[in-house]
Amino acid sequence: MQQVDETSHQAMGYDRTSIMFSPDGRLLQVEYAKKTVKQGTTSIGMVCKDGVVLVADKRITEKLVVPKSVEKIFQIDDHIGASVSGILSDGRILIERAQVIAQQHRMTYATPITTESLVKEICNLKQLYTQVGGARPFGVSIMFIGHGEEPHLFITDPTGIFLEYKATAMGEAETEVKDMLNKEYKESLTIQEGLRLAINALKKALGKEFSAERLDGAYINSDDKLLKHFKKEDFLKVK
Repeated sequence: MQQVDETSHQAMGYDRTSIMFSPDGRLLQVEYAKKTVKQGTTSIGMVCKDGVVLVADKRITEKLVVPKSVEKIFQIDDHIGASVSGILSDGRILIERAQVIAQQHRMTYATPITTESLVKEICNLKQLYTQVGGARPFGVSIMFIGHGEEPHLFITDPTGIFLEYKATAMGEAETEVKDMLNKEYKESLTIQEGLRLAINALKKALGKEFSAERLDGAYINSDDKLLKHFKKEDFLKVK
């Protein structure tokens, strides 16, 4: 049987709704959403021996933009943080939903929600939007870091799938950064060493466009299990 290419799929209207399968079993709007993530800014996460670290590129392209107004690391709860890649406005809606879920759990059960439970709730919502007529999939992936009995790192994609990682990246420089992580990441890294590896990976990926002004980052130390943001000085110290 002759294969149908993507252009033919578009001509036949299989990409007009997220609830219509193409003849070869694809949901084209969901695939478009995943491509959108590939064009988003880069985020890097690593589980270290003393906690977990998250570093993101703000991708500031205009000189007159105030850097601190561009937020890429979001606090979900005292022990959970997240970064988004793709359509930032889509991500903001999901981040706010995650914050509500976390607070509702605290109010109901008087205990903090686990990172995995929160991730599942957000992925359920993402998956719902791949099968509802009149709506489109969320064009965003979210990287979650959290700490319960041990540190955790998860990525959710537009389909509603989530995976847990020791170290990973998402966004436009995902391939280059992952190559570096595969070569240099070790479970014995400290948070400071993880920060250094993440910054060096972004330096390599961004080249001349790299600047400390473009960075946003946070970490959770295993001692107190609280999300804390890196300061600009922390990025400048890394050599």
